[in-house]
Amino acid sequence: MALIGITCESDHTGSTTWLHDSYYRAVEKVGGTPILLPPLYPGPAMERLLPVLDGLLLSGGGDVDPCYFGEEPLPNTGLITPDRDLFEITLTRRALAKGIPIFGICRGMQVLNIAAGGDIYQDLALSGEVSRVKHCQSAPRWHPTHEIIIRSESLTADILESRQIRVNSFHHQILRKLTPGLKATAWARDGVIEAVEGTGQGFVLGVQFHPESMCCRQPVFLNLFEALNRAAVQRRLSDVDETVAKIIQGKPAAQVE
Repeated sequence: MALIGITCESDHTGSTTWLHDSYYRAVEKVGGTPILLPPLYPGPAMERLLPVLDGLLLSGGGDVDPCYFGEEPLPNTGLITPDRDLFEITLTRRALAKGIPIFGICRGMQVLNIAAGGDIYQDLALSGEVSRVKHCQSAPRWHPTHEIIIRSESLTADILESRQIRVNSFHHQILRKLTPGLKATAWARDGVIEAVEGTGQGFVLGVQFHPESMCCRQPVFLNLFEALNRAAVQRRLSDVDETVAKIIQGKPAAQVE
């Protein structure tokens, strides 16, 4: 059974950490074992955590400090949580380097892109385009309010079994420059990037919407969590095979992780 780490939200004072239960319930429902990750400081605790994780889920939340992509904060930038930013960006970079499967949701997709060298618009209005779609809905979280167009022959299309689907929306920041390691695979009707995936061999996926809030009423969105769990299980099995191979080769126990 795969162990899926899920990053948690925290307030700007660092005194409270929490996670909406829809995230870990979705992971649990597809057979994964969720592990809630508080915003640890980079160091021994984080290093001990990485070998344990089979997969990583970057959850949604507030804005990312623009210092991580070389900008000053602009008036429309919202709540910043420094400990969370440092933890998630450091963890994401380490997870990418180790090939740990990653799934980013809303803020999580933005963190994924920033950690890998890309950036975001601090506010949708700064993109220079007049948005024709409402991206922060006044409707229940489970209700899909706008359509996205998905690139054919993409992992995103395969997982969601469609090239057009309606999603929910709760954000004011959007991706700008994509890192070379990611490619866009879905867009809203106004051109806002709604999904990205990795260009390499490992499982790397991000969506701008919140599937954890929709999957109880629209099971197709649970497919995203199933895909993460499947990739995490495959990674765990490959690690077991590698360890067995080392033992067969007669390597000292100290060399077998």
